[in-house]
Amino acid sequence: MVEKIKKIFEAEASAILNIPVDDSYERATELIHRHVHLKKGKLVTSGMGKAGQIAHDIATTFSSTGTPAIFLHPSEAQHGDLGVIQENDILLAISNSGKTRELLELIELKNKLYSGIPVIVITGNKASPLTEKADCVIFTGSPAEVCILGLTPTTSTTVMTVIGDALVVLMMEKIGFTVEEYAKRHHGGYLGAISRSRLEEKGIH
Repeated sequence: MVEKIKKIFEAEASAILNIPVDDSYERATELIHRHVHLKKGKLVTSGMGKAGQIAHDIATTFSSTGTPAIFLHPSEAQHGDLGVIQENDILLAISNSGKTRELLELIELKNKLYSGIPVIVITGNKASPLTEKADCVIFTGSPAEVCILGLTPTTSTTVMTVIGDALVVLMMEKIGFTVEEYAKRHHGGYLGAISRSRLEEKGIH
């Protein structure tokens, strides 16, 4: 059992280390910065199933670190939630296959509302219908799933999460996000207490 677990961890770690790193990260960071911090829009993330859960996590992490973001469920968007989108926003769509019907439909609906909103895509499929509609594509490297059936999103969602973390950290650096600003956005819980204690150490109240 111990060896099996080690092999799973090794496979996931290897997938992370083999995520292709290119100028798509700089391009995505510049797009998000322009639309959220200069044009005062927001980051809208979306995805279906497990990828959707990762998209939701990315949105909350961005929001807590100074970049306003929300998660928009692509199916709910077709029933009125599309109205949350505004003209200066930017869309981040996540799909391992790059073929998710609901995301493709979301982009079409978005275009009818505000065609100028750019689309960033995180995917494991470079040649897909979704990438054709994207202004910026971040490739996961398409790692094999550690699932014994090779089907359940496991390794693919791991690398999506790491890519999201990278984008968040790059943005924090770009906007010069501080502990003081973090404390304003994260008052409760352990992290809130830690951020405030750091401010107190600096004599900031």
